[in-house]
Formats: sequence, structure tokens, C-alpha cells
Amino acid sequence: MSCHKQKQTKRLTGFEWQVLKATLAIPLGETRSYQWVARQVRRPKAARAVGQALRKNPYPLIIPCHRVVRSDGTYGGYGGRMDGRKKELLRLEKEIVKNLARTRSPLT
Repeated sequence: MSCHKQKQTKRLTGFEWQVLKATLAIPLGETRSYQWVARQVRRPKAARAVGQALRKNPYPLIIPCHRVVRSDGTYGGYGGRMDGRKKELLRLEKEIVKNLARTRSPLT
């Protein structure tokens, strides 16, 4: 872990860690709204604060903040940018889910 990431994780508040934990519960290829996450952390009026907490996500490869979208279903930003990354990540995840569903697995 880089020095920058260590400092960043130490700066996260309890609320921000709760938001990241709630985000981990969103299944691969699915989305939930900022409002949904706010309700999960028992702060139903904190949808904007959820967005700010997700923007600070120090582990975007592990904690899937791209699965959180606006209440109207539009994507919103990803890492503070509106460049289509979130849409592309979700498209890839849906493709993975589709391929997994077609594959016969000895695990199921």
C-alpha cells in the first residue's frame, strides 16, 4: 500500500467506512442508488454524503463504488469524473454475470 493510500484510509470517518461496507453488499452486475446506501447506513437523508464518501474510496478495485448510481438510474460520476467509466465497468460486470450464468459449474 502506498504512503498516500495509508494516509487516505486513516482519514476516513466511521460514516465513510459504513458506506464502503454497505457498498460491498451490492452484487456483481447490479446497481443501487446513493439513497439506498444512505438507508443501509441508517442515514436516509445523507445521499449526497454517500457520494462524497464513495469519492474517497481508497480501494476501488475491491469496494465497487461504481455500482452506486443516482435514484433516477443515471450513472453519475466515478472518481469525481463524468467520463463513462462507471457505465463501462457496469457493462463489463453484466457481461461477466451473463457468461457465468451460461457456464455449467461443478460448484452449483
